[in-house]
Amino acid sequence: MLDLHRLTLLREVKRHGSMSAAARELSYSHSAISQQLALLEKETGVALLERVGRGVKLTAAGESLVSHTEAILAAIEKAESDLAQADVRPRGVVTLAAFATISRGIMPVALSMLVRDHPALDVHVHLVDPEDAVRQLISRQVDAVLTDGYPGIAGAPPSGIHSTVLAVDPVRAYLPDPSMDGDLERIRYVPWVMEPLTSGSTQWALRVCRERGFEPIVAHQSADLLFHLRMVEQGLAAAFLPDMVLGETGSTLTPSSWFSADQHRSILFLVRDGSERRPSLMAVCEAVSAALSTRR
Repeated sequence: MLDLHRLTLLREVKRHGSMSAAARELSYSHSAISQQLALLEKETGVALLERVGRGVKLTAAGESLVSHTEAILAAIEKAESDLAQADVRPRGVVTLAAFATISRGIMPVALSMLVRDHPALDVHVHLVDPEDAVRQLISRQVDAVLTDGYPGIAGAPPSGIHSTVLAVDPVRAYLPDPSMDGDLERIRYVPWVMEPLTSGSTQWALRVCRERGFEPIVAHQSADLLFHLRMVEQGLAAAFLPDMVLGETGSTLTPSSWFSADQHRSILFLVRDGSERRPSLMAVCEAVSAALSTRR
């Protein structure tokens, strides 16, 4: 019988492109993964990996086995959810990866609701960058992810991931000097503060600026949206800020009227396919949704 753990390791090698990258992601040694995959090849009786330069790639048989592994993992998730539904009371431990903005403003409220309504449920929150959080979900290091998505940027969730939209949060442009609002020639030379360039929010923001006819000067980069807010308040940079951040701080900044006011991000709850009906995950999802509603 094939070992599920080894099958999962093979899938991670495919996902990350190398044994070394998979080892770093899973906190394994390279030799440990190599030994486990050698045992998997012995179990299957076929070559699953082949050398390419200093690295490896999956053979056709390895690719086929990974596709079956995805189906196996989804079936296991579904079976575990079905078993969990036999006892409708949410219980056990749920590990949730979430981004900082919603963790600060929403998760304490949601956790208080869960303690009150589901005392047998123990939720652990990890602050994780959105890109890393999705990888951890796929690798089964966390049970759910609370993240955001921007129009035309996030796209469909990765294969094997079930996504629920909990809320939309308006995102507006703020300029360091309100007198420049609508003056394209002045806005062209304004420094901007954005999240790291690879993030979905920054890719979205760059597209919005280009559609308005200018290339923004991204002078500052930080994943901390409170830093973005303070930079605007001090007149040092422009930024795109979600309403949730301004509501959290009570800021009285006035958004630019030159940029479209009909922009928003989606707040998403992600779980692995097959686990979306698990009572514990449904309880967490409902609590976060309720906490978002109270904030709105």
